[in-house]
Amino acid sequence: MTERRFRHDPDDMRWLPKARCIGTDPELFFPVGTSEPALEQVAAAKRVCHHCDVRPDCLEWSLATFQDAGVWGGLDEEERRVIRRARRRAVVAEAERDALQPAV
Repeated sequence: MTERRFRHDPDDMRWLPKARCIGTDPELFFPVGTSEPALEQVAAAKRVCHHCDVRPDCLEWSLATFQDAGVWGGLDEEERRVIRRARRRAVVAEAERDALQPAV
């Protein structure tokens, strides 16, 4: 069974053919561990992303589809987790504000 959160409309990936990483070894974007070589690999992957025209699209896709591993949109796993947490907090705060508004 496929988890709902991983189902995504292929039309949302129209940016992919324009990605700078196409043709680059995918292993570069999925380092293992936090050793010095792994950190160097993350830095190298981010350099590929740095000048990519579709970097914002890639990042948004990775956030929308909960990509928890690798470098996507120029950000590593922890950097994307920070964004997801901030977005969740913003949604909760907005819901709480809405709940406090008097009914019209």
